[in-house]
Amino acid sequence: MVSISLCMIVKNEEEVLGRCLDSAAGLVDEIVIVDTGSTDRTREIAARYTHHIFDFPWRDDFAAARNESFAHASMDYCMWLDADDVLLEADQAAFLALKETLDPAVSVVMAPYHTGFDEDGRVTFSYFRERLIKNRAGMAWEGAVHEAVTPVGRIHYADFSVTHRKLRPSDPDRNLRIYRTQLDAGKTLEPRQQFYYGRELYYHRLWEEALAVFERFLADGRGWVENEIDACCHCAYCLEKLGRPEAALSALFRTFAYDRPRAEVCCELGRWFFERERYSQAAYWYALALTCPRDDRRGGFVSPDCYGYLPCIQLCVCHSRMGNQERAKEFNEMAAACKPDDPAAAHNRAYFQTLERAASSP
Repeated sequence: MVSISLCMIVKNEEEVLGRCLDSAAGLVDEIVIVDTGSTDRTREIAARYTHHIFDFPWRDDFAAARNESFAHASMDYCMWLDADDVLLEADQAAFLALKETLDPAVSVVMAPYHTGFDEDGRVTFSYFRERLIKNRAGMAWEGAVHEAVTPVGRIHYADFSVTHRKLRPSDPDRNLRIYRTQLDAGKTLEPRQQFYYGRELYYHRLWEEALAVFERFLADGRGWVENEIDACCHCAYCLEKLGRPEAALSALFRTFAYDRPRAEVCCELGRWFFERERYSQAAYWYALALTCPRDDRRGGFVSPDCYGYLPCIQLCVCHSRMGNQERAKEFNEMAAACKPDDPAAAHNRAYFQTLERAASSP
């Protein structure tokens, strides 16, 4: 059985650290905590689980802090978690099963990271992340923010997931501030960091700047295909905000130059036509979304609703507005099968019943 060091960087995480470590402590062989300047009870809570607690002055560089945590690890593999992450009970069992069977020749274990949820707790946003990294195998974290390890060697895709459960928002300006500081110092952002810089500008509603960064990223031609597809989508979002809807539509179509259609892109195209009451064209794209295979192992951002619920509920509305109520009802039931307690599906059922009563009335 392989051994695992859990390596974490923390700062003022007294609200969530115990929850995280409770979910992971029984799974790993060592816990390493690198504290970057806590002033609350974080270190006291960490000390209940480990004696391996180290100080590391924060310098606006997440990769440097994570590499420091890995440097103190002594087991076969390093595992990272953020303090507001948890492993749910089913994922703990899957993790232990993997630990017992993992081939030591594996260099990196990729696992789903669930970061978005609806009001019922269902996952709405997920993507694979490098979760276990072979210790001292030449891999390191890169990127001051949105840091990542470039996998080398043999990769294994795991069944367990990590669930991100924030209790409070982090500093919304931190990442953009770090990028701005780097650029002011003359640093050239490599493609992945340029992509995420564009996203930070978008989140800050700086549409023109974001669009320019995404266009430079795409023109460079050195990005990862999933980031290139996402960048095209964000170009479309920026162009819509800037009052250029036709250009936004072209940006969405541009994604097809990089790979076959993603359901997420098809749903965006459906939305574009739906908002303009072009329901036949919207229905085409929502129907195409239902044919797109979901492949989380591509590593891109995945919106599970786009592979079932969202196209079905929108096809219900499209067909209803085109006067095909029977077809609309079929799609509504398909949406309800995806989310049995969905209020939109229940509302639609009531609407169709009203139509039927009206039709049968003398």
